Amino acid sequence: MIIEIVSFRLPEGTTQEDVLADARAVVAQWQSDPDLIRKHFARAEDGSHAGIYIWPSREAAQRAHDADWIARFQARTGTVPSFSYFDVFMLIDNEAGTVREFPID
Repeated sequence: MIIEIVSFRLPEGTTQEDVLADARAVVAQWQSDPDLIRKHFARAEDGSHAGIYIWPSREAAQRAHDADWIARFQARTGTVPSFSYFDVFMLIDNEAGTVREFPID
C-alpha cells in the first residue's frame, strides 16, 4: 500500500469556493476508480493544496495520474502538480479500532 501526495498551488484569486466546486466535480471520477482506496482533499495554511491518495501500489497511482490526467488538471487549474510517494508500513485506524502492518516491497 502506498500514499501518493499530489501537491499544487492555484492561481492568485482562486477562492476556496472555487476549489470546493472543482473537488465536487471530480467525486464521481474517483469513486469509479477500482484501485483507489481513499482520497483526501487538503489545503495547507500557506494556501497550497494537495490530494492525498491511498493506493494498493505506485503503479495504480501512476495509471490514474497519467499524462492525460496531468493535461486535464493543468487545463482545469492552470497549474502542474508535483507528486510524492510513500510506502505505508503501519496503519493505526482509531475509527475501526485497528492497527495493521504492511510489508514494504
